[in-house]
Amino acid sequence: MEVRNVSQNGHKVIGTRPIRHDGVDKVTGRAIYGADIQLTGLLFGAIKRSPHPHAKIKNIDTTRAAAHPGVKAVVTAKDLPQIEDKIADLGESVGNLREMSNNVLAYDKALYKGHAVAGVAAVNLHVAQEALELIDIEYELLPHVTNVLEAMEDSAPILHEHLKTNSMGEETDKISNIASHFQHKMGDPESGFSDADIVVEREFTTQTVHQGYIEPHNATALWNEEGQLTVWTSTQGAFSVRDQLAEILQIPVSKIKIVPLEIGGGFGGKISVYLDPVAALLSKKTGRPVKMTMGRDEVFEATGPTPGSYLKVRMGATKEGRLTAATAYMAYEAGAYPGSPVGAGAGCIFTPYDIPNVQIDGYDVCVNKPKTNAYRAPGATNAAFATESVVDEICEKIGKDPLEFRINNGAKEGARRADGPVHPRIGCIETTEAALSSNHYQSSLENSGNGKVRGRGVASGYWFNLNGGRSAISVSINPDGTINMLEGSTDIGGSRSSIAMQLAETIGLEATDIKPYVVDTDSIGYTDVTGGSRTTFGTGLAAHETGKALIQELKSRASKLWEVPIDSVQFSDGVFSCSNDSEKKGTFKEIVSQAGEFGGPVVAQVSTQPDGSGGGAFATHIVDVEVDTETGKVDVLRYTAVQDAGTAIHPSYVEGQMQGGVVQGIGWGLNEEYIYNDTGNMTNASFLDYRMPTSLDLPMIETIIVEVPNESHPYGVRGVGEVPIVPPPAALANAIYNATGIRFRDLPMSPPRVQQALVENNG
Repeated sequence: MEVRNVSQNGHKVIGTRPIRHDGVDKVTGRAIYGADIQLTGLLFGAIKRSPHPHAKIKNIDTTRAAAHPGVKAVVTAKDLPQIEDKIADLGESVGNLREMSNNVLAYDKALYKGHAVAGVAAVNLHVAQEALELIDIEYELLPHVTNVLEAMEDSAPILHEHLKTNSMGEETDKISNIASHFQHKMGDPESGFSDADIVVEREFTTQTVHQGYIEPHNATALWNEEGQLTVWTSTQGAFSVRDQLAEILQIPVSKIKIVPLEIGGGFGGKISVYLDPVAALLSKKTGRPVKMTMGRDEVFEATGPTPGSYLKVRMGATKEGRLTAATAYMAYEAGAYPGSPVGAGAGCIFTPYDIPNVQIDGYDVCVNKPKTNAYRAPGATNAAFATESVVDEICEKIGKDPLEFRINNGAKEGARRADGPVHPRIGCIETTEAALSSNHYQSSLENSGNGKVRGRGVASGYWFNLNGGRSAISVSINPDGTINMLEGSTDIGGSRSSIAMQLAETIGLEATDIKPYVVDTDSIGYTDVTGGSRTTFGTGLAAHETGKALIQELKSRASKLWEVPIDSVQFSDGVFSCSNDSEKKGTFKEIVSQAGEFGGPVVAQVSTQPDGSGGGAFATHIVDVEVDTETGKVDVLRYTAVQDAGTAIHPSYVEGQMQGGVVQGIGWGLNEEYIYNDTGNMTNASFLDYRMPTSLDLPMIETIIVEVPNESHPYGVRGVGEVPIVPPPAALANAIYNATGIRFRDLPMSPPRVQQALVENNG
């Protein structure tokens, strides 16, 4: 593991590796997750789901289920308010609230297998599941479509009879599964291609992939006699859940309290609500708390995976190795309702490069699959798979080293992205240079024989980072100088500690002096979701500002204690002093021990909303693979991830985020996919059949952290959690080509696909 500092800042806490604040509770099993909640009078809920991928719901009869012994309530979509179209910002994605409501419980049509149709609450889960079988539903089956290109055809089955394609910002009269078409254009692409000595155009496909979080979705709701709704849930954003429930249930936010529990992974998939509104309705009907937890098959079939996609990328370069033009056609599956991450993908697809002439066309397309959701840099991995494969092919054709080519064409400060923004200070070049000089890239790679061939590949990637969003921090100082810090950001990857460390750095304490708590929506100011790689940046900024407020308050207390003017009190390196009297000084804790005598308890509360400026994150990856030419199995021999973290607050957490993203990207590249049969049913909805990498499949992921400080943050922080998933599939594809001489343009590159390609190539 390696950290390369572009600038040294002399921090005392930042850059160290303290034990995480929540570590003991988690390793001892005392941490409370969603399924751990136990309340007096608790009922258990279950969901009736559509067995069909596309069907009209002609009638639902719940009579038999409601009469079943032990059943306390049954709900359908008719128990939900029918709301109007309204677009909501969910942090890493946007959603139409009416469609979100219809996704929670299907109203008139089931749009995918697994679509929720009814909910039951009973004295135990077994009774609830028995009652599901007693709900009688009359369906009218409709033709379905699960492939993005087929869904775009005029003859395709239409999912939404009133959906008119929005093209270039204007609504058309065309009823279609294409929800929208947009275009980004910069320069003159055709002129750019005419200046190129080589032009490469290729088509690519990716399949639907799930985030694969270990903990399934859950919600426990209590709607009490006073009309107050409390929900305990595992979520990436408690306030987002509160807002979604307020709209879907049509009740004021003041009547809703969300208690965020520990979360067993999310990666973007635990922002939208699924069970929460149903549990709330069942609780309202019964007057008792209702707990609901999904089975793994429900998680796969009924929550938001990342989309399958089709991409066509064309790029031109001179023989000297300068990119002159690039175009992309991007069609992403939105699932049952509009809202794929194609917009984000379009913003990322060519961003690691400074290309003068670019055109990008994006299409958001509905298919009979679950509504897609964010998954770690949503849309960017699909895009990078296409671009980085084409770049590798260009480098081969003109005889250029692929990393030197990326350095010569890399994005830099002042370069413009095709979708408009101009880069501030970024670390694209520095990251690629670190990869080029790495021990891994400079090492040799030799074949082992025995029918196995080896290859090396590289790829780069980009993610915007959400340098904005709202965050709140509230702190109180204990008499011993330690600090209780309340925050609203769900801790997924160690953000409790990374935020606490920024507060500690600001006020000159140790990280262990800060006691961070993630609290409910009634106990802290509005805080946006833990997503978009915003949390360590945004909530960390709030912690820094809170620290400054504490310092200012303690300066006031010290001036009273010392009987000196407040403007003579200074603070530096954790020590207060008087500029007029060198004898008057004290550490933070020493001043705190007496501060209560001059104004009561010391507290501070700050909310922030950064303007969104600041550069995104860049990564370049190197991978060595070994391909078994008989079975098609690809083994990852060595992997190095290089990434600009701005400033690594807690380097171990940065490394963990990089390694975790790489592993998920390897799974995406080599094995993971939703497999649908001809009837539109997913055939591998379990961890037995949905093939995710395990520790037995992987080497230790090596990391090189590059630090090019983000100028819009006082400590230079850049989000790190999302960009590491972007390069892996492309890097793997390039490595497999280097080993076998075969270009793979369809994901995943699973053993059957690789074996078939080898047979065809040798035949």
